[in-house]
Amino acid sequence: MLSLAQMAVEVLTTADGRAKTALSHQHAASWRAARTAAAPLEIGHATPPQRPARPEKPELLDPRDVPRRGPGTPQGRIALLHAVAHIELNAVDLHWDIIARFTDTPMPLGFYDDWVQAADDESKHFNLLCDCLEAMGSHYGALPAHAFMWQAAEDTATDLLGRLAVVPMVLEARGLDVTPGMIALFTQAKETQALAALNIIYTEEVAHVAYGSKWFNWLCGRAGDDPKEVFHTLVRRYFHGNLKPPFNDEKRAEAGMPLDFYWPLVDAMGGPAS
Repeated sequence: MLSLAQMAVEVLTTADGRAKTALSHQHAASWRAARTAAAPLEIGHATPPQRPARPEKPELLDPRDVPRRGPGTPQGRIALLHAVAHIELNAVDLHWDIIARFTDTPMPLGFYDDWVQAADDESKHFNLLCDCLEAMGSHYGALPAHAFMWQAAEDTATDLLGRLAVVPMVLEARGLDVTPGMIALFTQAKETQALAALNIIYTEEVAHVAYGSKWFNWLCGRAGDDPKEVFHTLVRRYFHGNLKPPFNDEKRAEAGMPLDFYWPLVDAMGGPAS
């Protein structure tokens, strides 16, 4: 039987989005079943690829070169959903990658429970958005996308604390900030299928940010370090964008991120939004 790390690598080396997420669901179910059995799966060790397998489409561009479309039109809303689907597919790989890449760091089984659940959720999110795109006459891969999220994975490939700081606690936390605006947009457009998908994503992403915050604080506590100071140092080191308000302070707090984690970084990393 495959170890959990080997399962993670299988997902990472599967290119097609629907096939990747089907395998992700399958392996998540196997892990949960094993956790209730007398002999649970081993975590094991495996070598994840530097970059996950990807389908030929979408074409990946520099974020500055991805065409922008006004969200007030049907094509603009398709472009927005396509961008979110791309983020969700990256998130599937990011969560399986954190499982496979850092097995040399001893962690409680609860760490793996959380990231398997997050990967399973992201797989569902990707498929919900693909269903929406197809219902609107498009599909994932029809538009170009960017590779910004995986750059964060490469930058933190040898630093578990850095990965937790940048991926769930910065990139996914940003999703908590922007998703309410998307929900309002699709509510106004009466796009009920997309609206239902976005509401599910919004609810479940809070837990993913919370997983990052929980294990970041746990690791800092084990090392006897101040989590806030470590977070500030790692975000400045690894995050190549700007932290800009408005922030969803309520949902960030629900996910275990107090104001003094991210607000002090605003002036240091770009200042308020204009």
